Amino acid sequence: MALYPTVEIGYITRIKSGDPTKIFNLFFDVRGDDILFRLNQEGKSVLISMPVNRDEMTKDHWFKVKIAFDLKNDEIILEIHNKKMTCEGVSLPDEFRPEIVFGKSDHIIDVPSIAINQLKVGNTKSYVFALNETKGEFVYDQEGRLCGKVDNPIWLINEAYHWHKEACFSSNTEAGANYNINNNEIYYFNRDSIFTYNTKSKEITARAFAERCPVKLSLARSFIDDAHDKLYAYEVYHDPPDDGPTIASLDLTTLTWNVESYQQLSMQLHHHDSYYDPEQNLYTIFGGFGNMYYSNKFYTLNTTDKRWEVLDSLSGDVIYPRYFSTIGYLKNNHCIYVFGGMGNESGEQIVGRRYFYDFYKVDIENKQVQKLWEISDDEINTAPARGMVILNDSCFYTLRYPESVSNSFLKLYRFSVKDGSYQILGDSIPILSDKITTNAHLYYNEHQSRLYVTVQESKDDVSSSLTVYSLSFPPVTLEEYAGIPTGSSRIPTMWILVIITLAVATTIVAVIVKIKHKPENKESVPQTILPTTKTEMISETAQPNSIFLFGDFAVFSKNKRDITYMFTARLKQMFCLILQYSDAEGISSKRLSDLIWPDKSKDKVKNSRGVAINHLRKILNELDGIELVYEKGCFKIVTNSEMYCDYLKCMEIISTNTVNKYRQQFLNIIHRGKFIQFFDDPVFDYFKQDVEYKLENVIQHQIEETFSARNYQTTVSLTEAAFNIDPLNEMALSYNLKSQFILKRENEAITTYQKFITEYKKTTGENYPHPFRNYWR
Repeated sequence: MALYPTVEIGYITRIKSGDPTKIFNLFFDVRGDDILFRLNQEGKSVLISMPVNRDEMTKDHWFKVKIAFDLKNDEIILEIHNKKMTCEGVSLPDEFRPEIVFGKSDHIIDVPSIAINQLKVGNTKSYVFALNETKGEFVYDQEGRLCGKVDNPIWLINEAYHWHKEACFSSNTEAGANYNINNNEIYYFNRDSIFTYNTKSKEITARAFAERCPVKLSLARSFIDDAHDKLYAYEVYHDPPDDGPTIASLDLTTLTWNVESYQQLSMQLHHHDSYYDPEQNLYTIFGGFGNMYYSNKFYTLNTTDKRWEVLDSLSGDVIYPRYFSTIGYLKNNHCIYVFGGMGNESGEQIVGRRYFYDFYKVDIENKQVQKLWEISDDEINTAPARGMVILNDSCFYTLRYPESVSNSFLKLYRFSVKDGSYQILGDSIPILSDKITTNAHLYYNEHQSRLYVTVQESKDDVSSSLTVYSLSFPPVTLEEYAGIPTGSSRIPTMWILVIITLAVATTIVAVIVKIKHKPENKESVPQTILPTTKTEMISETAQPNSIFLFGDFAVFSKNKRDITYMFTARLKQMFCLILQYSDAEGISSKRLSDLIWPDKSKDKVKNSRGVAINHLRKILNELDGIELVYEKGCFKIVTNSEMYCDYLKCMEIISTNTVNKYRQQFLNIIHRGKFIQFFDDPVFDYFKQDVEYKLENVIQHQIEETFSARNYQTTVSLTEAAFNIDPLNEMALSYNLKSQFILKRENEAITTYQKFITEYKKTTGENYPHPFRNYWR
């Protein structure tokens, strides 16, 4: 079980034997540094009184509780955490059929907020309930058998999969953020004031500084010196002629600033990552980008002398210059770990950048760099966020996202330190990554057993907003979260009825377990099918003033007349090119001519272009709400609400993050087929890739979300759309087959799998390595 910060007293459980004089309860009372547990024979006496050190017991959040009844020897044994006590001479009956209640029971109405995990009931025959269902009213035992019904549940596994939005803040000027894990406080500060959010009490305070922060904030990076209760704000570089302070410390008690240093580095270091070693009072940063260069240097700052020093004389493998990498520090071996990023071997931006998926171990004491692995990632152009969480030398956690995509999603990964194998954990966190000051940072609070993420977003690199998210630790994968127990549908020897309300904060927790003997002739239990929301695809119908670019090209006039035939291949090409550039200033005459008529002379091009433009305008006059305009030397398509274009609507839904609201419309669009599938012209490669990349991120997120919601028909539709983009999308295959099995469509699943492996063989020349049985649930 687990206790929560606001809980100080209450009954944990009551055990009723059938004899009203033989009711036992377990009670706890927080008393300073200890928690006093008392096992009582209700209405009679205290049988066991056991004080347990509060910090030691709650260090890992969960602690073990065991109550054992020895009917032969008339003893009750109580075990809590690492303590064990026995009460003798209780006068127990020879036969015991308990009713076990957690929470509200008879006259006990006010109950504490506790959490229960891994419930085990029984003696020679035991039943274990992981209590890891995500929703619904059914409870399964460890064999996957349906053994009970749940009323009023709040399933805690949701907290290990769904990120919880904790708090939001905003600033009109440059601001920075940090997390003081030891006192559970997240700070969001600018030069004039500071917000403090306590992740334990959930309290928010806002305080103004008596004097402004002396450092002119730009990137507004910071670190916490909790031993001295200070926050250090710093800038590694100021644009000339600014030569003001670069490091200042804030006393978190008095809120007074003190200038610490004027030293500047030779260049700005956008998106460097860092860690602080409190034992050595040493702050270290790595990588970054500025002045058209990428960095691969480690700089250290000692809070005693307040000077940046280069960590040089490193031998071994070379870490190429980069930014957007993430680093972590493992205390037990005094090593720095570096993962991923973007950059190149030379460090010069003009050479271009590439995404790194490599992992390095830097032994600080021996000044030795060792490249542990590099993977060929199937994630397209993803970069890690700040704050690698590495708790031991077996794995590390990091957030990753496609930083070049404006409306993107952060996802949590757990990587193996040994070989780079990984799992994606939890759902995703939205992030608007338009500006260079946008960033995200991952933290781990061991005492709360929670991961925290701060997402700072900006629309102008000046003002910003900060959103705090949290996730219960350890996090779970989608497979763990969405797993549906399978197994025998027969009634076991004992029937377990579990009525549970599991919760955090101030919600009641109640668990009632009844154990009854059943007749030997076992009856079959009806198969329980969890409810799903069936989403049927709506076929395309002609609508006035509409143009379709997904699947087959189609155009319908103001009178719903199909005028697709009026578009020659050249006019389709011209329309799509102009539309591609219409969200900006448009496409210039020269650019349009060079792309469509690359081999014609200037005079002939001008004539051909003029004829084609006139034809296109004439066709578009058949529709309301759309116009081809020419201004400032550029052509562009202008539309209003009367006009419908599936591409424009799709991009609107994605950019406004309203996929859930318009999910059916989004499905109808992407289900028509591949974007601009009617052209193989290389001129559209970038356009297609850009659209498909945006779609892949959204579709993947929707697949996971609808599967988690058990909306399996919609999941199937989404995976089919994913195959339109990438016929070899293994993630889509997995979710498709799982959903088909749950919907009892084995034949459709087989057809999908056969089609996939045929395409795989055709594309790669190799047989698909994963047999069909691997996907059977």
